[in-house]
Amino acid sequence: MAKYFDVHPENPQPRSIAQIADAVRSDALIAYPTDSCYALGCRLGSRDGMERIRSIRQLDDRHHFTLMCRDFAQLGQFVRVDNDVFRAVKAATPGSYTFILPATREVPRKLLHPKKKTVGVRIPDHVVTQALLAELGEPLLSSTLLLPDEEEPLTQGWEIKDRLDHVVDAVVDSGDCGTEPTTVVDFSGGEAEIVRRGAGDTDRFE
Repeated sequence: MAKYFDVHPENPQPRSIAQIADAVRSDALIAYPTDSCYALGCRLGSRDGMERIRSIRQLDDRHHFTLMCRDFAQLGQFVRVDNDVFRAVKAATPGSYTFILPATREVPRKLLHPKKKTVGVRIPDHVVTQALLAELGEPLLSSTLLLPDEEEPLTQGWEIKDRLDHVVDAVVDSGDCGTEPTTVVDFSGGEAEIVRRGAGDTDRFE
């Protein structure tokens, strides 16, 4: 049975945030809100968490996982960014964008795209997510909480608890965060390629 955390959307309770971070460190798989929609998240090195996300979402090994990063400095530890890409990404963060970039050696091999050696990264503009990332001190390995054969992600904490009670360890509820996933921009080839149009404005990359 998943533990349920009711977290204030503007002033997240430090005790709750600390408990969620401790759960993640102990290999818990959590459902948590972001600035685009809910996501599944686990510890960066958690092989079990990654496989559970794959199972819940029925993903193959070509799926790009996302590293949810606290800030640009942290993002820079996990991906290689040249000057032109740096400016484009910096101008769009924090926000509802996921960027696909070449990974550094800090990223576990299991997370890399098998051919491209790339990984998704993003910096969310969400108070609760930022508080959790600050407490955790490292990125969350994440994927949009979009269930197989469903067109839109789940948006309500209570519904997520009801439907995924047996497959996640904790649900973080801070209110509705929308149904539109991030805009995904692939910079791995040096120039912006829009892979998915979502919550982030694509004009700056076209």
